[in-house]
Amino acid sequence: MKVSKKKKSSAAGLIIVVLAIALSQSGLFRTHDKQQNQDANQPAIEIIQDVPEADQSSTIAYPTDQSSTTNTASYRVDRMEIPRVFTSGEGQRIDYTGHSLYYNEDMRTPVWVAWEITREEASQKKVDREVEFTPDPMIDGVKAYYYDYNSSGYDRGHMAPAGDMKWDSKAMEEVFYMSNICPQNHELNAGDWNDLEMKTRYWAKKYGKVYVVCGPIYRNKQPKRIGSHRVAVPDAFFKAILFNKGKNNPVTAGFLFDNNSKHRELNDRMVTIDELEKLLNMNFFSMMPDKIENQIEAELPNLFN
Repeated sequence: MKVSKKKKSSAAGLIIVVLAIALSQSGLFRTHDKQQNQDANQPAIEIIQDVPEADQSSTIAYPTDQSSTTNTASYRVDRMEIPRVFTSGEGQRIDYTGHSLYYNEDMRTPVWVAWEITREEASQKKVDREVEFTPDPMIDGVKAYYYDYNSSGYDRGHMAPAGDMKWDSKAMEEVFYMSNICPQNHELNAGDWNDLEMKTRYWAKKYGKVYVVCGPIYRNKQPKRIGSHRVAVPDAFFKAILFNKGKNNPVTAGFLFDNNSKHRELNDRMVTIDELEKLLNMNFFSMMPDKIENQIEAELPNLFN
Protein backbone atom coordinates (compact mmCIF):
# COMPACT_ATOMS: atom_id res chain seq x y z
CA MET A 1 0.00 0.00 0.00
CA LYS A 2 1.39 3.42 -0.95
CA VAL A 3 1.70 6.06 1.75
CA SER A 4 1.86 9.77 1.06
CA LYS A 5 5.04 11.70 1.87
CA LYS A 6 3.10 13.72 4.42
CA LYS A 7 1.91 10.61 6.23
CA LYS A 8 5.36 9.10 6.06
CA SER A 9 6.86 12.23 7.58
CA SER A 10 4.26 12.27 10.36
CA ALA A 11 4.81 8.61 11.12
CA ALA A 12 8.58 9.03 11.15
CA GLY A 13 8.31 11.97 13.53
CA LEU A 14 6.07 10.01 15.87
CA ILE A 15 8.47 7.05 15.86
CA ILE A 16 11.41 9.31 16.73
CA VAL A 17 9.50 10.90 19.63
CA VAL A 18 8.38 7.53 20.99
CA LEU A 19 11.88 6.13 20.67
CA ALA A 20 13.43 9.13 22.41
CA ILE A 21 10.97 8.86 25.31
CA ALA A 22 11.54 5.13 25.65
CA LEU A 23 15.30 5.56 25.66
CA SER A 24 15.23 8.36 28.20
CA GLN A 25 12.99 6.36 30.51
CA SER A 26 15.01 3.19 30.14
CA GLY A 27 18.31 4.79 31.15
CA LEU A 28 19.95 2.98 28.24
CA PHE A 29 22.50 5.70 27.55
CA ARG A 30 22.95 7.41 30.87
CA THR A 31 25.43 10.18 31.49
CA HIS A 32 26.06 9.19 35.12
CA ASP A 33 29.41 7.85 36.19
CA LYS A 34 30.16 4.10 36.50
CA GLN A 35 29.36 3.87 40.22
CA GLN A 36 25.97 5.52 39.70
CA ASN A 37 25.30 3.12 36.83
CA GLN A 38 25.68 0.26 39.27
CA ASP A 39 23.62 1.66 42.10
CA ALA A 40 20.44 3.58 42.82
CA ASN A 41 19.32 4.46 39.32
CA GLN A 42 19.30 0.84 38.12
CA PRO A 43 16.93 -1.39 40.14
CA ALA A 44 17.80 -5.07 39.92
CA ILE A 45 15.75 -7.37 37.72
CA GLU A 46 15.27 -10.96 38.78
CA ILE A 47 16.22 -13.73 36.39
CA ILE A 48 12.94 -14.66 34.76
CA GLN A 49 11.85 -18.27 34.99
CA ASP A 50 9.17 -18.55 32.32
CA VAL A 51 11.25 -18.10 29.17
CA PRO A 52 11.11 -21.21 26.92
CA GLU A 53 14.38 -23.07 26.76
CA ALA A 54 16.39 -23.11 23.57
CA ASP A 55 16.90 -26.48 21.90
CA GLN A 56 19.65 -28.03 24.02
CA SER A 57 21.40 -29.38 20.95
CA SER A 58 22.26 -25.79 20.06
CA THR A 59 23.27 -24.70 23.56
CA ILE A 60 27.03 -24.76 23.19
CA ALA A 61 28.37 -22.05 25.48
CA TYR A 62 28.07 -24.10 28.67
CA PRO A 63 27.66 -27.90 28.12
CA THR A 64 25.46 -29.49 30.79
CA ASP A 65 23.41 -32.52 31.61
CA GLN A 66 20.22 -31.97 29.63
CA SER A 67 18.09 -33.74 32.26
CA SER A 68 19.04 -31.14 34.88
CA THR A 69 18.67 -28.02 32.73
CA THR A 70 16.46 -25.26 34.13
CA ASN A 71 15.59 -21.71 33.19
CA THR A 72 17.04 -20.15 36.33
CA ALA A 73 20.40 -18.66 37.24
CA SER A 74 21.94 -17.76 40.56
CA TYR A 75 22.62 -14.08 39.89
CA ARG A 76 20.63 -10.94 39.19
CA VAL A 77 20.64 -8.86 36.02
CA ASP A 78 21.29 -5.40 37.45
CA ARG A 79 23.10 -3.54 34.63
CA MET A 80 22.69 -3.25 30.89
CA GLU A 81 25.77 -5.31 30.04
CA ILE A 82 24.90 -8.28 32.28
CA PRO A 83 23.34 -11.16 30.27
CA ARG A 84 20.74 -13.67 31.36
CA VAL A 85 21.85 -17.28 31.03
CA PHE A 86 19.22 -20.01 30.74
CA THR A 87 21.08 -23.19 31.54
CA SER A 88 21.84 -25.57 34.37
CA GLY A 89 25.00 -25.66 36.41
CA GLU A 90 26.23 -23.55 39.29
CA GLY A 91 28.63 -20.68 38.80
CA GLN A 92 29.96 -17.67 40.67
CA ARG A 93 29.09 -14.07 39.77
CA ILE A 94 31.83 -11.61 40.67
CA ASP A 95 31.73 -7.82 40.18
CA TYR A 96 35.04 -6.04 39.87
CA THR A 97 36.00 -2.39 39.40
CA GLY A 98 35.77 -2.41 35.62
CA HIS A 99 34.13 -5.71 34.68
CA SER A 100 31.84 -8.48 35.90
CA LEU A 101 31.97 -12.19 35.18
CA TYR A 102 30.24 -15.49 35.81
CA TYR A 103 32.79 -18.21 36.54
CA ASN A 104 32.44 -21.88 35.60
CA GLU A 105 34.53 -23.96 37.99
CA ASP A 106 34.33 -27.10 35.84
CA MET A 107 35.90 -25.36 32.83
CA ARG A 108 38.15 -23.04 34.91
CA THR A 109 37.02 -20.26 32.60
CA PRO A 110 34.21 -17.69 32.65
CA VAL A 111 30.79 -18.36 31.15
CA TRP A 112 30.61 -14.65 30.31
CA VAL A 113 32.52 -11.45 31.03
CA ALA A 114 30.73 -8.10 30.74
CA TRP A 115 31.72 -4.45 30.99
CA GLU A 116 31.04 -0.99 29.62
CA ILE A 117 33.63 1.37 28.23
CA THR A 118 33.03 5.11 28.01
CA ARG A 119 34.63 7.81 25.90
CA GLU A 120 36.56 9.07 28.94
CA GLU A 121 37.85 5.60 29.84
CA ALA A 122 38.85 4.75 26.27
CA SER A 123 40.77 8.04 26.02
CA GLN A 124 42.78 7.69 29.24
CA LYS A 125 46.23 6.12 29.56
CA LYS A 126 46.87 6.53 33.26
CA VAL A 127 47.93 2.91 33.86
CA ASP A 128 50.57 0.86 32.06
CA ARG A 129 50.04 -2.82 31.34
CA GLU A 130 52.77 -4.02 33.70
CA VAL A 131 50.69 -6.48 35.70
CA GLU A 132 51.24 -10.19 36.31
CA PHE A 133 48.63 -12.88 35.70
CA THR A 134 47.23 -13.94 39.07
CA PRO A 135 44.84 -16.65 40.31
CA ASP A 136 41.55 -14.98 41.21
CA PRO A 137 41.40 -14.56 45.02
CA MET A 138 37.59 -14.34 44.88
CA ILE A 139 37.02 -17.75 43.28
CA ASP A 140 35.55 -20.41 45.56
CA GLY A 141 36.86 -23.83 44.60
CA VAL A 142 39.13 -24.92 41.75
CA LYS A 143 40.72 -22.10 39.76
CA ALA A 144 43.24 -21.62 36.98
CA TYR A 145 46.86 -20.55 37.52
CA TYR A 146 49.14 -18.72 35.11
CA TYR A 147 51.50 -21.71 34.78
CA ASP A 148 48.66 -23.94 33.51
CA TYR A 149 49.24 -22.24 30.15
CA ASN A 150 53.01 -22.79 30.04
CA SER A 151 54.07 -24.78 26.94
CA SER A 152 50.40 -25.39 26.11
CA GLY A 153 50.51 -23.72 22.70
CA TYR A 154 47.81 -21.25 23.80
CA ASP A 155 47.93 -17.59 24.83
CA ARG A 156 46.45 -16.34 28.06
CA GLY A 157 43.64 -14.61 26.24
CA HIS A 158 41.89 -11.72 27.97
CA MET A 159 38.11 -11.57 27.75
CA ALA A 160 37.79 -8.04 29.18
CA PRO A 161 40.92 -6.47 27.64
CA ALA A 162 43.64 -4.66 29.51
CA GLY A 163 43.41 -1.90 26.90
CA ASP A 164 39.92 -1.00 28.18
CA MET A 165 41.14 -0.58 31.77
CA LYS A 166 43.89 2.04 31.48
CA TRP A 167 41.70 4.49 33.39
CA ASP A 168 42.22 2.75 36.80
CA SER A 169 45.03 0.71 38.36
CA LYS A 170 42.66 -1.58 40.27
CA ALA A 171 40.58 -2.26 37.15
CA MET A 172 43.80 -3.11 35.29
CA GLU A 173 44.98 -5.46 38.04
CA GLU A 174 41.66 -7.30 38.13
CA VAL A 175 41.50 -8.10 34.40
CA PHE A 176 44.75 -10.03 34.90
CA TYR A 177 42.98 -12.41 37.29
CA MET A 178 42.90 -15.82 35.62
CA SER A 179 39.08 -15.86 35.89
CA ASN A 180 39.10 -13.35 33.01
CA ILE A 181 41.44 -15.50 30.89
CA CYS A 182 40.83 -18.31 28.38
CA PRO A 183 43.23 -20.48 26.33
CA GLN A 184 43.32 -18.69 22.99
CA ASN A 185 45.11 -19.31 19.71
CA HIS A 186 47.95 -16.80 19.43
CA GLU A 187 47.06 -15.59 15.92
CA LEU A 188 43.46 -15.01 17.00
CA ASN A 189 44.49 -13.26 20.22
CA ALA A 190 46.95 -10.94 18.47
CA GLY A 191 44.87 -10.63 15.30
CA ASP A 192 41.10 -10.56 14.78
CA TRP A 193 40.23 -10.61 18.51
CA ASN A 194 42.54 -7.67 19.14
CA ASP A 195 41.18 -5.86 16.09
CA LEU A 196 37.66 -5.92 17.55
CA GLU A 197 38.96 -4.71 20.92
CA MET A 198 40.57 -1.70 19.25
CA LYS A 199 37.47 -1.08 17.15
CA THR A 200 35.34 -1.14 20.31
CA ARG A 201 37.51 1.55 21.90
CA TYR A 202 37.16 3.58 18.70
CA TRP A 203 33.34 3.31 18.93
CA ALA A 204 33.46 4.34 22.60
CA LYS A 205 35.48 7.45 21.75
CA LYS A 206 33.23 8.32 18.83
CA TYR A 207 29.79 7.55 20.28
CA GLY A 208 30.29 7.89 24.06
CA LYS A 209 29.75 4.42 25.50
CA VAL A 210 29.80 0.77 24.44
CA TYR A 211 28.36 -2.19 26.35
CA VAL A 212 30.25 -5.46 25.78
CA VAL A 213 29.71 -9.13 26.67
CA CYS A 214 32.03 -11.93 25.60
CA GLY A 215 33.07 -15.43 26.53
CA PRO A 216 34.15 -18.90 25.44
CA ILE A 217 32.14 -21.45 23.47
CA TYR A 218 32.43 -25.20 24.12
CA ARG A 219 30.87 -27.51 21.55
CA ASN A 220 31.13 -30.70 23.57
CA LYS A 221 31.21 -31.81 27.18
CA GLN A 222 34.76 -33.14 27.03
CA PRO A 223 36.93 -30.31 25.69
CA LYS A 224 40.69 -30.40 25.46
CA ARG A 225 42.38 -29.58 28.78
CA ILE A 226 45.70 -27.93 29.61
CA GLY A 227 47.84 -27.61 32.73
CA SER A 228 47.78 -29.29 36.11
CA HIS A 229 44.44 -27.64 36.90
CA ARG A 230 42.96 -28.93 33.63
CA VAL A 231 41.79 -25.67 32.11
CA ALA A 232 39.28 -26.29 29.29
CA VAL A 233 40.24 -25.01 25.81
CA PRO A 234 37.32 -23.27 24.05
CA ASP A 235 36.35 -24.23 20.53
CA ALA A 236 35.31 -20.64 19.80
CA PHE A 237 34.49 -17.27 21.35
CA PHE A 238 31.59 -14.84 21.15
CA LYS A 239 31.23 -11.11 21.65
CA ALA A 240 28.08 -8.98 21.81
CA ILE A 241 28.09 -5.17 21.67
CA LEU A 242 25.55 -2.38 22.11
CA PHE A 243 26.02 1.34 21.57
CA ASN A 244 24.13 4.40 20.41
CA LYS A 245 25.33 5.16 16.88
CA GLY A 246 24.20 8.74 16.80
CA LYS A 247 21.28 10.31 18.63
CA ASN A 248 18.52 7.80 19.43
CA ASN A 249 20.04 5.20 17.12
CA PRO A 250 20.97 2.16 19.26
CA VAL A 251 22.65 -0.72 17.44
CA THR A 252 23.66 -4.22 18.49
CA ALA A 253 25.91 -6.81 16.86
CA GLY A 254 27.27 -10.24 17.68
CA PHE A 255 30.61 -11.72 16.61
CA LEU A 256 31.84 -15.31 16.44
CA PHE A 257 35.50 -16.40 16.41
CA ASP A 258 36.69 -19.98 15.98
CA ASN A 259 39.68 -20.61 18.23
CA ASN A 260 42.20 -20.99 15.42
CA SER A 261 44.60 -18.96 13.29
CA LYS A 262 42.27 -18.36 10.34
CA HIS A 263 41.84 -14.64 9.60
CA ARG A 264 38.44 -13.25 8.62
CA GLU A 265 37.27 -9.68 8.25
CA LEU A 266 35.28 -8.49 11.26
CA ASN A 267 32.33 -7.72 9.03
CA ASP A 268 32.28 -11.40 8.00
CA ARG A 269 32.26 -12.50 11.65
CA MET A 270 29.13 -10.50 12.47
CA VAL A 271 25.82 -12.14 13.36
CA THR A 272 22.63 -10.67 14.78
CA ILE A 273 22.14 -10.71 18.54
CA ASP A 274 19.07 -12.89 17.96
CA GLU A 275 21.27 -15.49 16.26
CA LEU A 276 23.83 -15.29 19.05
CA GLU A 277 21.18 -15.67 21.75
CA LYS A 278 19.72 -18.75 20.08
CA LEU A 279 23.16 -20.29 19.72
CA LEU A 280 24.24 -19.64 23.32
CA ASN A 281 20.93 -19.85 25.21
CA MET A 282 21.54 -16.37 26.61
CA ASN A 283 19.62 -13.10 26.59
CA PHE A 284 21.74 -10.00 25.95
CA PHE A 285 20.87 -6.39 26.83
CA SER A 286 17.55 -7.43 28.37
CA MET A 287 17.13 -4.13 30.23
CA MET A 288 16.28 -2.29 27.01
CA PRO A 289 12.60 -1.59 26.32
CA ASP A 290 11.23 -4.73 24.62
CA LYS A 291 10.12 -3.02 21.41
CA ILE A 292 13.55 -1.51 20.85
CA GLU A 293 15.37 -4.67 21.84
CA ASN A 294 13.29 -6.86 19.53
CA GLN A 295 13.91 -4.56 16.59
CA ILE A 296 17.63 -3.89 16.82
CA GLU A 297 18.65 -7.42 17.91
CA ALA A 298 17.15 -8.81 14.69
CA GLU A 299 19.19 -6.47 12.50
CA LEU A 300 22.79 -6.40 11.28
CA PRO A 301 24.01 -2.80 11.52
CA ASN A 302 26.47 -1.18 9.15
CA LEU A 303 29.48 -0.76 11.43
CA PHE A 304 32.50 -0.94 9.16
CA ASN A 305 31.73 1.45 6.30
